[in-house]
Amino acid sequence: MDSKHRCVELNDGHVIPVLGFGTYASETVPKRMITDCTKLAIDAGFRHIDAAYLYQNEEEVGLAIQSKIADGTVKREDIFLTSKLWSTCHRQELVQPSLERSLKKLNLDYVDLYLIHFPVSLRPGDEMYPTDEHGKLILDTVDLCATWEVMEECKDAGLAKSIGVSNFNRRQLEIILNKPGLKYKPVCNQVECHPYLNQSKLLSFCKSKDIVLVAYGALGTQRYKHCVDKNTPVLLDDPVLCDMAKKHKKTPALIALRYQLQRGIVVLAKSFTEHRIKENMQVFEFQLPTEDMKVLDGLNRNLRYFAGFMFEGHPNYPFYDEY
Repeated sequence: MDSKHRCVELNDGHVIPVLGFGTYASETVPKRMITDCTKLAIDAGFRHIDAAYLYQNEEEVGLAIQSKIADGTVKREDIFLTSKLWSTCHRQELVQPSLERSLKKLNLDYVDLYLIHFPVSLRPGDEMYPTDEHGKLILDTVDLCATWEVMEECKDAGLAKSIGVSNFNRRQLEIILNKPGLKYKPVCNQVECHPYLNQSKLLSFCKSKDIVLVAYGALGTQRYKHCVDKNTPVLLDDPVLCDMAKKHKKTPALIALRYQLQRGIVVLAKSFTEHRIKENMQVFEFQLPTEDMKVLDGLNRNLRYFAGFMFEGHPNYPFYDEY
């Protein structure tokens, strides 16, 4: 890690800040709050903003970035912005128009990183989650290598500086890596990763291929009723994590974030509370000793908060594989 700029180099020569601000919010969060909190994050020092078409708040994120550029806090090149291609747009003819639609919403000329959000394809259309009369998701079958070819074209066109994937398992990464005529490798794989799901095998594989692992859900997750089992344990209440936080005079959240950084993982932190947004920047102010890292490794229980059960049954459902 480049400690001065708190960035790591991607396999295409660009750099990504190791701490990012996540912008996903449930429908109960007012859109205005997304703009306000993204501005607060930039003021606090965040330079990596993680967005997605699925989140339906790209306009609000864009407003925050434009506002901070206008008031002189940052220049466009200071911000590393990610957006993502949703599952209804995997067909080749839909990839670039989807990115262009996101850019229009963001009011930007390019994104720094564009990801295939999820390897499962859904029927194209205006619905994010197209369903039949029985409420079952309508799946689509798309060759992800064909999708990837247009992602490469988006990079060549300057619409995305870097391209990568999200929620891919090892097998799916290898399909892209072994694609005949591959022009650009994915620079990263963004996956759920936290002390209860430390992704050690996937991390080792990604490192061996010069692919950065980006962690979402790094603090556990909120209990989103449509996709998270409310009976799962709360990560930040874990007694081992809480004891370690007391020892270092930090919050359990900061311990969980620091754990990822020291493993060479780029980590996303999401909060809509001003003091927590500022507090998360303290992750650079301390180091965990080796023995503490080993203790945190021992918390792994392969617990996935977001298992994407609605996508089960599709041949590209990624979580049947061990990693």
